Amino acid sequence: MLKRIGVLSLLSLILVAVLAVGAAPALAQDSTYVDPCVVSADATAEATPEMTVMPSVDNSKISFEIILPNPRGDRSFIDSAAAGAERAIKELGVSGKIIETAGEQEHDAAIRRAVQDKPNLIITIAVASDTIDEIVQEFPDQKFGAQETFFPTTPDYPNLGLFNILTHENSYLAGIAAGMLTTTKKVGAVGGLDTPGINLFIVGFEEGVKSVCKDCTVDKAYVGGFSDPVKGKELATGLFAGGDDILYQVAGRSGEGVLEAAKDAGKFAIGVDSNQDDLYPGTVIVSAMKRVDNAVFSFVKSVVDNTYKPGLQTVGLKEGFAGLSWDVGVCSRTFDKNGPADMVAKLPAVRAAIDAAREKILSGEIKVTNALDTPAS
Repeated sequence: MLKRIGVLSLLSLILVAVLAVGAAPALAQDSTYVDPCVVSADATAEATPEMTVMPSVDNSKISFEIILPNPRGDRSFIDSAAAGAERAIKELGVSGKIIETAGEQEHDAAIRRAVQDKPNLIITIAVASDTIDEIVQEFPDQKFGAQETFFPTTPDYPNLGLFNILTHENSYLAGIAAGMLTTTKKVGAVGGLDTPGINLFIVGFEEGVKSVCKDCTVDKAYVGGFSDPVKGKELATGLFAGGDDILYQVAGRSGEGVLEAAKDAGKFAIGVDSNQDDLYPGTVIVSAMKRVDNAVFSFVKSVVDNTYKPGLQTVGLKEGFAGLSWDVGVCSRTFDKNGPADMVAKLPAVRAAIDAAREKILSGEIKVTNALDTPAS
């Protein structure tokens, strides 16, 4: 009898040990997690098919023009901006023109040509702040909206509206995914330039990684620009060779090289700005989305609603201008279908940890560093 009790006690101790290991943040398998995307998909299937949104009034006399900093095709923030413009034309019934430029040398002339058309609103994407300053002052009767432009000090013009989309918090959530899924405890980030606007992403990402994997290393590299995928791939290949197994790309078109390097090396990546999960299925785990499309749409809608106001509006995770490709509304599950089975098995626990962190960020319990507010060293 005593022998039997001893065996039972030993089994109990083993069970407790197994449960304790299972409770570790990076390994926990949350069997109670309910995927909201699966629930919403089931609900949608039972509902009436969605009808195309049509404007209730004729807004065709309201017009806008949007100046893109480079041609479409970056599969990042430029494509996102264009998508927002297309949505505004379709859903609001306004007249819109999407102008693609070949780089900074064409921005000034493109904006000035748009002014001659006298649209109700001109939206600029990633145009240099000094160019915006000059033209906005020169044409005080023209309404402007600027996005992806970082001013040394916040401008105060009666005809210029600005959206500042903060991406440190959703980058923190992406960092949780990297920290829980890495097997080497070495991850990294590849940025376009070493600037506060890019480090806003990278610092948040690093803090997210460290929140679930304190002994993880987060390497950083910078391409030196946003349109050099060859250099991006070269840097990423070096980081992977050094032991990193997951890289966060924050480099615009240069970041496509990072994603390609991950695919070639059999490693993994996290996309940025738009949903990049489908670019390399099974390689891109998730994307930290910066909803430039929502900013563009909101600019146009403010003119339609007669609520346009100048000045700076700061938005982010709370307002729905930043998030992950896994979130409801996007519901990317590409990695679930194409990723390695051992990593896919961990995704419920990863998403549960991300949901818990999101709630704490929104409540103020977790404060993620905002690199834009951090003085340069």
